[in-house]
Amino acid sequence: MAQLPPYFFHKLNTRITELRAAGREVIRMDAGSPDLPPAAHILSALERSARDPHNHGYQSYNGTPEYRAAWRDFYAERFGVQLDDRETTLVIGAKEGVFNLSQAYLDPGDVSLVPDPGYAPYSAGARFAGADVYYMPLRETDAYLPDFDAIPADVVRRAKLMWLNYPNNPTGAVATPEFLARAVGFAAEHGILVAHDAPYTEVTYDGYVAPSILQVPGAKDVAIEFHSVSKTYNMGGWRLGIAAGNAEAVGTLSRLKSNVDSGTFRGLMDAAIAALTGDQAWTAERNLHYRRRRDLAVKALRAAGLVVSEPKAAIYVWARLPEGVDDVAWVDGLLEGHFVSLTPGSIFGPAGRGYVRLSLCLADTRLQEAADRIAQYGSAGP
Repeated sequence: MAQLPPYFFHKLNTRITELRAAGREVIRMDAGSPDLPPAAHILSALERSARDPHNHGYQSYNGTPEYRAAWRDFYAERFGVQLDDRETTLVIGAKEGVFNLSQAYLDPGDVSLVPDPGYAPYSAGARFAGADVYYMPLRETDAYLPDFDAIPADVVRRAKLMWLNYPNNPTGAVATPEFLARAVGFAAEHGILVAHDAPYTEVTYDGYVAPSILQVPGAKDVAIEFHSVSKTYNMGGWRLGIAAGNAEAVGTLSRLKSNVDSGTFRGLMDAAIAALTGDQAWTAERNLHYRRRRDLAVKALRAAGLVVSEPKAAIYVWARLPEGVDDVAWVDGLLEGHFVSLTPGSIFGPAGRGYVRLSLCLADTRLQEAADRIAQYGSAGP
């Protein structure tokens, strides 16, 4: 535990609570928590299920058969991927599955290949298991895709797990099917389990359609993919997702989870089934909201002197500060002086230094107000 730092957003929440208690109006653009509600048919399904007196007991730890079937149908229709029952298990939100996969697969002395910048639980899970972390740099010049050939041979020999995440958090970068095929080939050649964290595939812009790694021929031999209803259906906080793919990896994760958790409430799963099998058209309208916010945020950050590319997916804008400006100090100054909260890039890994992440989960009027404050602050900070 001494090796694990406190989760960044836990510390940030404490400081923002203090500022608000002092009468400061803080605009939060740090966490990726959807601000729009789920569709009405999802909420109705939750209510119906919750009113059924038979639905309040413990459920199977790997989800009801109907829940897993809904995800299999989603994968078949959306990605053309056929999954059987051994290839899916419930996770209590993708974060839980991500963390526990490391506990299931990594021993001291093993290596986990982690994207840098990347989602903190990839590396935290490895360290909690006593394994070593090797950061794969995601560079702007390489479209934020890792270079597998640059990984040292001795690291590859010890690697047991490799994390990928596209559409990407925090950069908003996307991966081509050709890149995912290279990842599958690299994992197969070196006996590595590749874990693809894919909760943002349904939040896309400008006609972009995100792939699943399981679409790659042979992927199920070496890959497991995590998906979630949090971002796809505005169900952040409901804590529901799926692990899908390689049957051995899914079974190993399920075996560990059967000793850790007791599944989740039937009403939540029934609502997720409604989300997965119901009308999907409303998500396109939701994405238009995010695209409008993206455009506004990109314009504001550029006006403040930051370098920004328009992301094709996910709910973040990733921006580069001028050379020599410290991202943590810049973000702290923005919060303390102008009461806008962004995320410093360095919390996502060493390669994130000099960048900031902005979340699009904010009403347009508030986003515009935050943009005005950022413009007043400027790229160099105080």
